[in-house]
Amino acid sequence: MTQHTDVVVVGGGQAGLAAGYHLRRQGLDFVILDAGTAPGGSWRHMWDSLHLFSPAGHSSLPGRLMPAQPGETYPDAGHVVDYLTDYEKRYDLPVQHGARVRAVRRDGGRLLAESEAGTWRARAVISATGTWSRPFLPAVPGRSVFAGRQLHTVDYRSPAGFGGKRVLVVGGGNSGAQIAADLALDGRVETTWVTRRPPRFLPDDIDGRALFDVATARRRALDAGRGDTGGVASLGDIVAVPPVRAARDAGLLSARPMFARFTADGVRWADGSQAGADAVIWCTGFRPALSHLAPLGLRGPRGRVPTDGTRALGEPRLHLLGYGDWTGPASATLIGVGRTARDAARDIAGLLA
Repeated sequence: MTQHTDVVVVGGGQAGLAAGYHLRRQGLDFVILDAGTAPGGSWRHMWDSLHLFSPAGHSSLPGRLMPAQPGETYPDAGHVVDYLTDYEKRYDLPVQHGARVRAVRRDGGRLLAESEAGTWRARAVISATGTWSRPFLPAVPGRSVFAGRQLHTVDYRSPAGFGGKRVLVVGGGNSGAQIAADLALDGRVETTWVTRRPPRFLPDDIDGRALFDVATARRRALDAGRGDTGGVASLGDIVAVPPVRAARDAGLLSARPMFARFTADGVRWADGSQAGADAVIWCTGFRPALSHLAPLGLRGPRGRVPTDGTRALGEPRLHLLGYGDWTGPASATLIGVGRTARDAARDIAGLLA
């Protein structure tokens, strides 16, 4: 049986919850369909040592400050899960968990969202599925012949199980630096960090608060027709959170350049040097999880859906929220997604009126 509503929100993580908050303020009827079986989105699956870049008060969704975590300046992932769980309950958001949306398609003047928990017919859809379910692994010669273990960021939890092993961590962003530091500081793991270019650490006093301000200033400059300030990328790639600083200052985060190919028992660089490896952890990023939108035929360059703000150019009833700067400055962050969620809800309310 098909159910009817004003808006279907696809995804119940931080972006979906922020959308729900603002849709309610607009007086719209909506449902949030989430693939996860419990609240918390991708935060439920992060590695054990992960902490936010920002203090709790600067990591909040609209309407509800994140409480401080006792004994921690920067909350851990478990604290974020607790916060999102409380947020969902506090605002009585209509989230249906275990309702993965397989497809969104046009149905006359409406959009159909087909999920594992049934089909909804809506006047508008907000896609807020993020990127965590689409890890990216680069094509590297010989990868299929490597006999060791290969993991992605999504698979890593802790140094447990890697004791006495030779582990390559590939990736020069925050996840690569943090996981390399986690392994190196453990002391039982022979860790080699590999990056495509020399790692760029941000100044030690820079955290998520400053990064949000920089990203916002860049977007305002671009919107006003001024020159591109470069945004966060102009400052560096890696936030020097305490474990990363500790490993760096101890000389444990000296990155090697990217290797040229795999061998059966390790890797080989372009100069012919080799290193054995028992495992490789790919910290090589993600792609937007948009397969459910395939029936709409909206994909553009780099697998993205072209948008004006959050609104899809090819389908004005569809908004995309929380995938990164192309759907709003800092919209993939807890504090940044609220502003774009508000704008999307307002735009949808205007459309439906």
